[in-house]
Amino acid sequence: MDKAILSSLKALGLKFGELTINDYVAVAEKAGVSLGEVVVCEEMSRTGMDEDAVLEAVKQAFSHNNKALDMGLDTGVSYLLGTVGSDLARMHRENRHLFEDSFLDDAVRYTLASQVGNHEIGLEPCAGTGDSCGYTGLARALLEQVQDQRKALLAIALLLKIGTLFRVGKTTTGCNMEGFGAASAATAAAVAQVEGGSPSQCAKALALALSPTIAVPCVPRISVPGLCAAHIAGAILIGTLAARLAVRTSLPLAADADSMIAMASAVHPLSAQYVTPVTVDYMRPFFKRNEKVELFVAPEIRTGEEAHSETMRTRVRREVKKLALRANPLSKPFGMAVVGGSSQAVGSPTNMGRIAHELVQGEIKKISIELYPELFSRRGTNVPGILMGAVLGADTKDVHAYRSIMEEIIQKGIVVEVREKAIPQIQKISIETTEGSFFVDARNRGGARIHLVDASPSLDAALAAAKKLEIEVVE
Repeated sequence: MDKAILSSLKALGLKFGELTINDYVAVAEKAGVSLGEVVVCEEMSRTGMDEDAVLEAVKQAFSHNNKALDMGLDTGVSYLLGTVGSDLARMHRENRHLFEDSFLDDAVRYTLASQVGNHEIGLEPCAGTGDSCGYTGLARALLEQVQDQRKALLAIALLLKIGTLFRVGKTTTGCNMEGFGAASAATAAAVAQVEGGSPSQCAKALALALSPTIAVPCVPRISVPGLCAAHIAGAILIGTLAARLAVRTSLPLAADADSMIAMASAVHPLSAQYVTPVTVDYMRPFFKRNEKVELFVAPEIRTGEEAHSETMRTRVRREVKKLALRANPLSKPFGMAVVGGSSQAVGSPTNMGRIAHELVQGEIKKISIELYPELFSRRGTNVPGILMGAVLGADTKDVHAYRSIMEEIIQKGIVVEVREKAIPQIQKISIETTEGSFFVDARNRGGARIHLVDASPSLDAALAAAKKLEIEVVE
């Protein structure tokens, strides 16, 4: 057992069996080893096995799932993915590939084959069978592509350690804690380690890979043929992208791995409660049915579902047609440039300030800003935009005004208050001047667009100002 790891563990006041990802990083960096070596050492301590035995156990953990993978490459047929596994196997034999990157091509092919095999003989689940597809596919690719088998197995050990954390965190339906989220995170850390990343870079990759997966539901992908492929194989792509960004670039990332995992776990049941019902509603017309099972469902229920499907098709066409009618022409697809990096966090609030600038009379003495929680948390980027719009009438692309406004506010002696308000999408500005009080009460609609709720001296005046400034006002 690695004495440096044990010594580092003791020096940090940590104990095996209760380590978080951040803890693993601290121990690994102090001991000068990889994350995989720490998780293997922990298993050695827990079981009394030596390193070779632990790594062999890691390899053997895929025994059944590898059979499913092989079936998926050969004769397997999935009720959701058809014969995509054998399609990809044939392409590989013919020297045709999805990706020129051989590692990615192998990992994706084996992952989708595992999913096909899952629908034939099942997989042994971790958080679920979805992430087991990714783990199985990635593990096979690592063992085939990495010449140093110890190096490959240490990465696979890290992969599985992260998977076991997600297994505990997954409490309801949700691909965010299973196939897409769990496999993206685990893939990122494992690939980063194989590519020579430091423990911190592996954790950074994990955190980065988790971000796009937050709140992603399982349904409808588990009921609509085809959709699952983008979730399951997408985890390999997102994870590898995150790993290479973390290891090969200086991309900054403030959020740590523990915080991202904890957030994913907290959002997970909310996604099941609020996001999944919406996706089911829209995708129900496309659900795969087992006609033999349908014989046991009351005729009136089946008739009702068919009626619902027709209603949804009509509704979908109406909703998308509404989008089409309001879409910008190709000759002018974009809105005005927005400084600060976000048309939602900066563009729309700045446009609120610009409208207020048109309404106010007199010298500005005080400005009060109310923002919904997300905007309030991003106040460092949006408040300068609001103030430059309100005080200077500067538009969203005025970089100089954005960078200088805070100093100008201080020089002018204007009092500013920024408060959080628990009303969805609210962004409200109230201005006191030598001539009176004025306000614009609005809702953020992203894309620098705005919904006007009320204003002083009048809503009509605010709407006229928006039209003059060519600010897009929406419902």
